[in-house]
Amino acid sequence: MLRKPLSSDLIIGSDGRGRPAWAAQDSLLREYYDHEWGMPIRDEQGLFERISLEAFQSGLSWSIILRKRENFRAAFAQFHPDKVAEFGEEDIASLLENPGIVRNRRKILATINNAQATQRLREKGGLVELVWSFKPSHTPQPRSLAEIPTQSAESLALSKALKREGFSFVGPTTMFALMEAIGMVDTHLIGSHRRGSSGIWTS
Repeated sequence: MLRKPLSSDLIIGSDGRGRPAWAAQDSLLREYYDHEWGMPIRDEQGLFERISLEAFQSGLSWSIILRKRENFRAAFAQFHPDKVAEFGEEDIASLLENPGIVRNRRKILATINNAQATQRLREKGGLVELVWSFKPSHTPQPRSLAEIPTQSAESLALSKALKREGFSFVGPTTMFALMEAIGMVDTHLIGSHRRGSSGIWTS
């Protein structure tokens, strides 16, 4: 008999592991939740990719972005900042005709702009150092999805810091989603088999 989950928002799968509903039904989302979401990213290219994808996700479902991720990687030179920073009008026109990605001109331009901002930031310690400097002193301990915040004082401060450095599409809600995705905060529900898996937070 399957045990009762600690939260009504957790679903205990056939493997006996607790996951939130959004990660329990779809195999792609479950794979992402089980192996990627909430794990630390501390390299510039990886972090630039996550910032870019979070920007494209704004106003959309993450599942849409996840299903198109390989297309995004191919279209944006594997999110190598130096290569994306060189994109010109022909590249932009090609991206706007690419059905494999989200064809939003403002988000495409923001990605190119953010690549250029990432380059400039190297003179001040780099993107990784800046982002991780906003790691909070504690993390949420949600027992339900309703207890998970959508932004925090740190995500607001990070948003302002990135905007000062010339980044765009980096609002506080988007930055909190980034912090969740890269393990800066642990918003896995209490009782989830992924709680504490980042190695950064122990509870």
